[in-house]
Amino acid sequence: MAGDDEQAIRKVVDTWMTASQAGDIDAVLGLMTDDVVFMVPGHEPFGKEAFAAASAGMKGITLKGRNDIREIKVLGDWAYLRNHIDMEMTLPDGTTTRRAGYTLTILTKGSDGRWRLARDANLLTEQK
Repeated sequence: MAGDDEQAIRKVVDTWMTASQAGDIDAVLGLMTDDVVFMVPGHEPFGKEAFAAASAGMKGITLKGRNDIREIKVLGDWAYLRNHIDMEMTLPDGTTTRRAGYTLTILTKGSDGRWRLARDANLLTEQK
């Protein structure tokens, strides 16, 4: 059972990356709980609504990225994962910024059996 859950969580991460790069915000929003909380350096924690608004403001921006899951631990109907992410964001004018670093994510398994992000601490920083 834990192996199936781990594979399902890996699929959530893969789907998140693919949907983010495709600009499919609805797919990304479907991968998080309604009460999700994101924590990023220099900002107050924010939820799903603020995430959606920020994503809507990224029209015309191209994302490329990869991730390397370093650890997944399933504990019943919740789990955590430690992940390394490397992302490039290219603005419409061609300017590219690269951010990389670790995330620590807590996921919960809903009554529908699907895993979703509930809390996410994103420690990506700009890379030169």
